[in-house]
Amino acid sequence: MSSHAAVVDTDIDGEALLRLVQDDRAGAVVSFAGVVRNHDHGVAVTGIEYVAHPSAEEVLQEVVAEFAPRVHHIAVQHRIGWLDIGGVALYLAVSASHRKEAISCLDELIDEIKARLPIWKKQFLADGGHEWSQCP
Repeated sequence: MSSHAAVVDTDIDGEALLRLVQDDRAGAVVSFAGVVRNHDHGVAVTGIEYVAHPSAEEVLQEVVAEFAPRVHHIAVQHRIGWLDIGGVALYLAVSASHRKEAISCLDELIDEIKARLPIWKKQFLADGGHEWSQCP
């Protein structure tokens, strides 16, 4: 079992993260890309700025370490800074012996990251305003 968890200020390379979880024992490799969309709750969004507390990477590493014993490998990165529509804000890759293990781990890990990671989302709106969203 191994894990990689980082908060980055450059574009996320999903293919590189997938390579980190490759394992001959794995019958399943699943991934998730959280992508900036052009709307939120019916309001048009033009982009997002993600702002992290200094402890964010440490918290992300702790959360991933809690899930790591369940599977062969986990790789996670969360992007900070400005992202345009279509930009990847969060990427996770998980490998496990079986599909259900991998999918379950991935799904629960995303929820835990959203609940605990001190990264805040400032959404810029088409009307020129902005709003803070998902502030744990």
